[in-house]
Amino acid sequence: MNFVEASIPISLFLCIAYSLKVIVDAYARRKIIESRGSEELVRTLLEGEAVRRRQASLHWGSVLVILGIGFGLVELLKVDSATPGVVAILLAATGLGNLAYFAIERRVR
Repeated sequence: MNFVEASIPISLFLCIAYSLKVIVDAYARRKIIESRGSEELVRTLLEGEAVRRRQASLHWGSVLVILGIGFGLVELLKVDSATPGVVAILLAATGLGNLAYFAIERRVR
């Protein structure tokens, strides 16, 4: 089984799971708004969601940039196979990306 054949079911599962998450979140927001909650509650809910969205973008952006640097490092080393050293470089890059997000997020607050 090649990579393309294996990636199609995985992609389908991820798309279905993400779609369900979006639907459940929208349903919960709608129920809160329909319950005639105070205007302050609705405003707080929407502002909190915007902050979470920005933080998620910052988090994944920092992780992916540093992970891209890790992949570039692997390419510079001209590694042809997945060795424990390559996996260690990519895991370290992912960890550094998370630490970079943590440092940036604490500096922003």
